[in-house]
Amino acid sequence: MPALPSESAAALKHPGFWLPVATLWWRELVRFYRQRSRVVGVLGTPLLFWLLIGSGFGKSFRPPDFSGSAGITYLEYFFPGTILLVVLFTSIFSNMSLIEDRREGFLLSVLVAPISRTALAFGKILGGCTLALLQGLLILLLAPAVGLRLGFRQAAEVTAILFLISFALTALGFYFAWRVDSVQGFHGVMNLVLMPMWLLSGALFPFSGAHPWVEWVMRVNPLTYGLAALRRVLYPATPADIPSLSASIGATVVFGLLVALAGLRQARQPSTGGSV
Repeated sequence: MPALPSESAAALKHPGFWLPVATLWWRELVRFYRQRSRVVGVLGTPLLFWLLIGSGFGKSFRPPDFSGSAGITYLEYFFPGTILLVVLFTSIFSNMSLIEDRREGFLLSVLVAPISRTALAFGKILGGCTLALLQGLLILLLAPAVGLRLGFRQAAEVTAILFLISFALTALGFYFAWRVDSVQGFHGVMNLVLMPMWLLSGALFPFSGAHPWVEWVMRVNPLTYGLAALRRVLYPATPADIPSLSASIGATVVFGLLVALAGLRQARQPSTGGSV
């Protein structure tokens, strides 16, 4: 299991560490929800994908039986992938604020303040993670529309899994946002990295029937395991070719820790941008 660098571990124990973390975390939430166009974009685009793609396939594509009964519709199969897409979009939009902060001079003022860069990274990552989690839970409220009735335990497990996914994706976005100096460049990198990860996570199509090289990529894709954990909780009768719940959660935790450490190390370096 990866460990925090000694400087970061010491910063976590400093009494003045958590106040700037909480301040930056709260700033991320307020700033995001004040920009209504971003909220609409984050929620509207995945919902549109879900309705159009799910209805477009209709009965022409029969996904594997996740219900233990007569099978599920494609809209039901695509529902966990839609939640994941909302989390992914929110992570992208929340990390754009880092580039805007650099351009507006706010990031420089924070860097010269008497707080550690670890606190800056934690505040930004936790803020984006919280936003992604909240947006994902909003889409989860549509579960009854696809025949899902979640009990308290199921809802708590889904929330925990969404938190792990949100943390990993936000930390990955933070790593790239620290390295680029333009919103356009950041979008390019995210389209090259995150969107293929989502497409090959099992959100659109299952392992069975995929070309061998595509299935291999899906198996090594870390986002596959976050989605698999989500499916395992939402659909207890998930087919055997989907990774187990324990393996999926373990892979997601390791992935989140690795990208968070990469983000923390990147934040300790000069923020010059343009290196990607």
